[in-house]
Amino acid sequence: MTTPSLNADTIRSQFPVFDHALPNGEPLAFLDSAASAQKPRVVIDAERTVLETHYANAYRGVYQFGAQIDDELEASREAVRQFINAADRSEIAFTSGTTMSLNLIAFGWAVRHLQEGDEILLNRMEHHANLVPWQQAAAKTGAVIRYIPLTENGQLDLSQLDELITTKSKLLAVTGMSNVLGTINPINELSKRIRDVGGVIVVDAAQSVPHQVVDVVADKIDFLAFSGHKIYGPTGIGIVYGRQELLAETDPLLFGGHMIDRVYDDHSTWTEPPAKFEAGTIPIVQAIALKSAIDFVNEVGLHALHEHESALTQYAHECLNDIPGMNIYGPPPGEKGAIISFTLEGAHPEDLAHLLDRKGVFVRHGHHCTMPLHDFLKVPATVRVSFGAYNTTSDIDQLIGAIHFARERLRLT
Repeated sequence: MTTPSLNADTIRSQFPVFDHALPNGEPLAFLDSAASAQKPRVVIDAERTVLETHYANAYRGVYQFGAQIDDELEASREAVRQFINAADRSEIAFTSGTTMSLNLIAFGWAVRHLQEGDEILLNRMEHHANLVPWQQAAAKTGAVIRYIPLTENGQLDLSQLDELITTKSKLLAVTGMSNVLGTINPINELSKRIRDVGGVIVVDAAQSVPHQVVDVVADKIDFLAFSGHKIYGPTGIGIVYGRQELLAETDPLLFGGHMIDRVYDDHSTWTEPPAKFEAGTIPIVQAIALKSAIDFVNEVGLHALHEHESALTQYAHECLNDIPGMNIYGPPPGEKGAIISFTLEGAHPEDLAHLLDRKGVFVRHGHHCTMPLHDFLKVPATVRVSFGAYNTTSDIDQLIGAIHFARERLRLT
């Protein structure tokens, strides 16, 4: 159910993957953008152009190729800065992805600053990448993990914050948008509450950045992490954002070329952020192409994209709810992002995913790296459908037809 502000068919034509038929002749309904989005031609071309015309290592040489690479990397860094409205380009460091970024914050900042008895606030909708590093940081420092409870429909129970957020609360880690439920969390309110007691907020924006405006200044975000491959960019490149004063107090995780200030016989010193966190050879081509992905999203427009995906989510909910034995988890469509997770009575999620694949419908199945959340939902696994700029109501119709095909094959009718 597209809106006039976005023509999904025109956008879809910019993605070469949709030009190719599947081996079985079925049209492709790609409904797994939450795992990794497809790439538009501008991103593919950006990578190819660097490799074919002026590739060189970064921050190493003054010759023409080297200087051009340096300029393009800094242009990409600036594009990220503007995209999330960071105050300064030095607050943006390139990493391998969200997981590395969160580990950098956990082991570079939290382990250095947390003490025994300090409290880390989490919740059970978090991806393992935003749970396990904090478990490890707590184990190393003696800090205590506390969980913000979830409501029945998978939202944070904010009525518990007065009890949970105290002067002992030093860090609150939260996803901008759940990768299973689509729950959109109130980052601004959470950041205010944790800052009022002198703590910091860490936002896993892997799912939220591709779908909604993120403003680290307006929302008073201390640290933020996201991956390029979920925002139509290349794999192997991610971003860690941190306020300047916090990055100055964060230790690097990797040591070696480019992050060095001075090496002595018995010790070394580090250069200033962001180079401090970019040891060795970073993913040069991918980092440069990330700018093309951001430019693509800016051209489409996040507001138009949000409207389009909200309409698809609403339509998909309506269609899925008409299927016997369907159980959808999480908030209603008007209160979530472009993700729907469900189970079908009598069908194992993996079996269902295999049968949908036979009809050209690509979905994700399993626990989606959220075991505590699935424990909360009291199911071992779900099937997840997620939307991107290139999806249309035809994809949803194909999904519904494929589910009915699966029901027949599994003799659920």
